[in-house]
Amino acid sequence: MRVLLTGAFGNIGTSTLEELIKQNHQVRCFDLKTKTNTKIAARLRRKYRDQVEIVWGDLRQAEDVTAAVRDQDVVIHLAFILPKLSATGIESERQPDWAYQVNVGGTRNLLHAMKAQPTPPKIIFASSYHVYGRTQDQPPPRTVRDPVHPVEHYSRHKIECEQMVKASGLQWAILRLSATLPLAIKLDPGMFDVPLDNRMEFVHTRDVGLAFANAVSSEEVWGKTLLIGGGPRCQLYYRQIAQRILEAMGVGMLPEEAFGSTPFCTDWVDTTESQKLLRYQRHDFEDYVRDMVSLLGYKRHLIRLCRPLVRWWLLRKSPYLRRARPQQLKSRAAA
Repeated sequence: MRVLLTGAFGNIGTSTLEELIKQNHQVRCFDLKTKTNTKIAARLRRKYRDQVEIVWGDLRQAEDVTAAVRDQDVVIHLAFILPKLSATGIESERQPDWAYQVNVGGTRNLLHAMKAQPTPPKIIFASSYHVYGRTQDQPPPRTVRDPVHPVEHYSRHKIECEQMVKASGLQWAILRLSATLPLAIKLDPGMFDVPLDNRMEFVHTRDVGLAFANAVSSEEVWGKTLLIGGGPRCQLYYRQIAQRILEAMGVGMLPEEAFGSTPFCTDWVDTTESQKLLRYQRHDFEDYVRDMVSLLGYKRHLIRLCRPLVRWWLLRKSPYLRRARPQQLKSRAAA
């Protein structure tokens, strides 16, 4: 099939592209022409040659979107401004109006362009389990029948886009994703916002890519909202995730008081139906750690050599320790 992949050069985009190519789809990649994306695109051109077409553009520009949508069978819509680790360098919670233009306005442009085609393509929209809000006081797992309670601009945007997709008159499927960490992970200050006892379901980025690719050819996903997670093996507490990643990187676990206490919008989810339909759960969290360490390469040894300095630098980024005296930070870093 001819598949348009928006946000093609991000974390999930590159994983999805790889799986689409494996399944012999013809892929048109649509993304912003940034320095980083240009480098990724050049690498993908060398690897996949004529199996990949690249169209640069901006979701906010209707003419760019129209050109991208033309003659496609399915659209996988991943492009979205995130709360943290956005490829644009801009976070949805810091610049909500700008993010709304991209997230909601861009999705609206995409749906209009799709409906204007002689044969409108189907759409698979990437949503998030953030739409459920803070649910740590409720027994897990979350299901598609649970009510949504967005507490951030990002999840409000996701819900508005879900509603537009459902009302579009197009054939649609919505995949609500669990925590999908990039293999090239960055230690961002946002890591401290999640309480260590918060439930968090992990799903490997390559498994998410497989879920999207399998959905393209499925006859049973259309008109469904599905929860995408790693399954029981990936239902963890944030303490387990943070500790394993930090130790594998050579940093070591950071003190508990560096982390927040306000419940975060993550949980465990029921993936029974999505796994039955899409057969995508192949990896667990330890697979992710091995892949992350492999990608780090020599940098891991540098981190180990500079461990006290790295820990001090990280702890300075914690808003929960921001008022601590420099001497206290140094003592904690050396612990």
